[in-house]
Amino acid sequence: MRPALTRWITLGALTGLAVAALTGCTPSVPGTSSNTAKAVSSSAMTKALNTPTTLTFWTWTPNLQDEVALFTKKYPKIKVNVVNAGQGAAEYTKLRTVLKAGKGAPDVAQIEYQYMPSFRLTKSLENLAPYGAADLKNQFVGWVWNQVSDSTGVYGVPQDSGPMGDLYRKDVFAKAGITTPPATWADFAKDAAVLKSKTGAYISDMPGSDPGQLMGLFSQAGSKPFSYDGKKTLSIHLDNAADKKVVAYWQGLIQKGYVSSAADFNNDWYKALGNGSYASWQTAAWAPVFLQSAVKSTAGKWRAAPLPQWTAGANASGNWGGSANSVVAGTKNALAAYALAKFVNTDPASTKMMATEQLLFPTTLSTLSSPDFVNQKPAFYGGQAVNKEFSDISKTVDTNFVWPPITDYLYSSYTTTLGKAIANKGDMVSALTDWQNTVVAYAKQQGFTVQ
Repeated sequence: MRPALTRWITLGALTGLAVAALTGCTPSVPGTSSNTAKAVSSSAMTKALNTPTTLTFWTWTPNLQDEVALFTKKYPKIKVNVVNAGQGAAEYTKLRTVLKAGKGAPDVAQIEYQYMPSFRLTKSLENLAPYGAADLKNQFVGWVWNQVSDSTGVYGVPQDSGPMGDLYRKDVFAKAGITTPPATWADFAKDAAVLKSKTGAYISDMPGSDPGQLMGLFSQAGSKPFSYDGKKTLSIHLDNAADKKVVAYWQGLIQKGYVSSAADFNNDWYKALGNGSYASWQTAAWAPVFLQSAVKSTAGKWRAAPLPQWTAGANASGNWGGSANSVVAGTKNALAAYALAKFVNTDPASTKMMATEQLLFPTTLSTLSSPDFVNQKPAFYGGQAVNKEFSDISKTVDTNFVWPPITDYLYSSYTTTLGKAIANKGDMVSALTDWQNTVVAYAKQQGFTVQ
């Protein structure tokens, strides 16, 4: 995580080879491993919530103790210690350490969707299905629910997400005589040439340091680079036809000088967004709020639209970011821990607070359709109902995108293969294959059967 994003985003931080130690992180007291486990009775849950208990909740979401206070007010017998154990990778390293040690683990932990399979591999997450979590399914956007559940059970309660759209500078486009945002990627390429010719601006920046962004664009193109049986069989196809199409497209724009490949989330990048050097940003639903703080001087100049489509008339997006609250296996307070994770992410007052105060993009259908949320029309976006735009976009994300249990290595190896080629304006298509080969080799080293 980059410090500038800390308040709003739950993106995947780039980590080192942390997965190498996964096989040694199985908790000393395994959690429920199958949805065939006996269902917990309502009386048992009631008893747990009326028994004096202290829970530890690891989360980097700012001020989440406000939502927790709603929970403890309803269940005064439960005390919750909210602990920021680090953000993203920092928290995961600590969590794996305490799990291996067999002591010091929290009851509930915030975990990003792309890292959940690695914790499930070591049986580090409690299966919440026996507690009734499967009944929550219809409260959430379908693709988000699929990030925390499969045929074996439910392993977290969704907290936030990052469906991707297109934020663009209406004023910069207007200087080039462009009055509408590009509807297709073909339009995007044409607009890029016009923008460069008439204003000198790049239509966008494609940095070599954000694999999450590119994975979202892969998903939008219909790519399914991974499948995983939950055990030891893993399919890896990063260099599939859809991914090659995406990479070749951006390579062409970068090499023609229409798209920058500079590093992002630094002073130069913020300056470029502010002075119009970058005319748009293909980004996630957390970005509209982020921009309002990052480039305040551009108020009124930005607008939001769906991502350009590969096929005219299509309606598809990808996701970049998001996390869930999972119950850590081995906890002695599993029922109360699940009740906490469920409450903060489904209680209407709590989810509204997260959306309007923590500024996280919601995952519950009720919040995504709430007038208080969708009818906001910030002046920064010229009075456009940006939340409504991204709420609609959220419905178009692929419901079947699967993450592998080696995302740590997937992301870290990106920076030395495809990410490096992007930054150097090099042969990105060949680098994509290098990334594929590197990840496959690593997976085999970890004992996976790779297809």
